[in-house]
Amino acid sequence: MGLFSSTTSYLGIDIGTSSIKMVELENYKNQAKLKTYGYADISINVLSGAIDKNNQIIADYIIDIAQKSNVQTRQVVAALPTFSVFNFIINLPPMPKKDLSSAIKWEAKKFIPVPLEEMILDWKILNKKKLKKTDKKKEEDKSLKLEETKENLSDELDQSIKEAKADISSARPKATLKNEDKLIRPSTDNSNYRILLTAAPKNLVARYIDIFKRAKLNLLSLETEAFALSRSLIGNDNSTVMIVDIGATTADICIIEEGVPILNRGIDTGGEFITKTIMNSLNINKERAEQFKRDFGLAGGGFKNVPDTIQKSLNSIINEIKYVFELYQRQGNSRIDKIVLTGGSAFLPSLPEYLAELLNIQVIVGDPWDRIVYPLDLKPALQEVGPRMSTAVGLAMRDI
Repeated sequence: MGLFSSTTSYLGIDIGTSSIKMVELENYKNQAKLKTYGYADISINVLSGAIDKNNQIIADYIIDIAQKSNVQTRQVVAALPTFSVFNFIINLPPMPKKDLSSAIKWEAKKFIPVPLEEMILDWKILNKKKLKKTDKKKEEDKSLKLEETKENLSDELDQSIKEAKADISSARPKATLKNEDKLIRPSTDNSNYRILLTAAPKNLVARYIDIFKRAKLNLLSLETEAFALSRSLIGNDNSTVMIVDIGATTADICIIEEGVPILNRGIDTGGEFITKTIMNSLNINKERAEQFKRDFGLAGGGFKNVPDTIQKSLNSIINEIKYVFELYQRQGNSRIDKIVLTGGSAFLPSLPEYLAELLNIQVIVGDPWDRIVYPLDLKPALQEVGPRMSTAVGLAMRDI
């Protein structure tokens, strides 16, 4: 079977600030089955620099990883960076379907600090099943309006691409951006609509579409990372979970409530900051600092001040976790049941135990392969790369 010949599998692609990860999954007896995976470190940020040049470099990376990993599909689901998207929950009273779009856009203006003309909006009604039975017909009307809105969003997306001078006739996504970021206390009135609203910059969406067009891949959908992480790390668990994704240069924190990301925050601190802190404190090179970080983590050993150094470098992440806890509970919500760690720095030795003791909550390292069928002989390799592949796995699971 040749490259890109299958139409029954999906490729999740996570373009990070320092690496690109991809996972191909297929439907196997109603379960997601691993076909292949791959990743590569990159030295370029998709959000910075010359657009045309950088888009081609990223596309070339994607093509190279796909070829080396023997990817068999063109069907791609990708994620927009958490820090580039506005997300929030709004509550609206029942209204005719013809008024819903205008009402949502009016509410969006209260939270989005840029002109709406520069953004692509998408939304989803979260509490359809909880609405009063007497509102059933109204609910159906709103659902129809949601679909009509998505068609309109596709038109907006097309126009934004034309303005960016990118031909996307063969790579147009379905404009299904999904996520949540700002927390607003849900209304206690069961007749009100609780709506998940997402806004993404048109120029950023245009860049992603252009990248995948250059890579000759069919971009089915764009969503934000929180939904993908919820899919791969939580699944059908309806408890309230905090996911802490510690990447190379950033750390993203999201709260998942009944499978829906309702709060999402990020800070510019990640694994590389920890490494640099060790380098400066111990006056050693990067390679040795990385080795110390992997070997000792927060467990001690070697240079006795290594754990203290790492603890200090984790302060900003820990403080952000505490802030999210407080923000969530100030809204009168129930307690968070557990924390799931992911990202390349999730395997820092003793980090789960350290956070569990500090925050008095269960903390585990998430396993994105837990809901995936794969050959047992691959388990050691998959466990080693697991945390950094969580977003890509969740993306590939989207349509399975």
